[in-house]
Amino acid sequence: MTTELNIVYFAWVRERLGRDEEVVHLPDTVTTIGQLVTHLQSLGTVYSEIFEDVGKLRFALDQEFVSLDHCLQGAKELAIFPPVTGG
Repeated sequence: MTTELNIVYFAWVRERLGRDEEVVHLPDTVTTIGQLVTHLQSLGTVYSEIFEDVGKLRFALDQEFVSLDHCLQGAKELAIFPPVTGG
């Protein structure tokens, strides 16, 4: 199991957190993206607010779009960003 994961933030997620990326040390109980989101929510108010409605976010694990139930095993990087719309 991956013990640390580099998380890269984009758009308003990055702006609200005040950082582009961070390395998160994962507890043994965190094995999916959904569990990671729950873990991040426990890190403080800003995280809790950002991840309150995960339907507003997209996740790419090692540059591949994935769902919340996707396993983190062996992953190096998770990108979190709002959906992009064109015009």
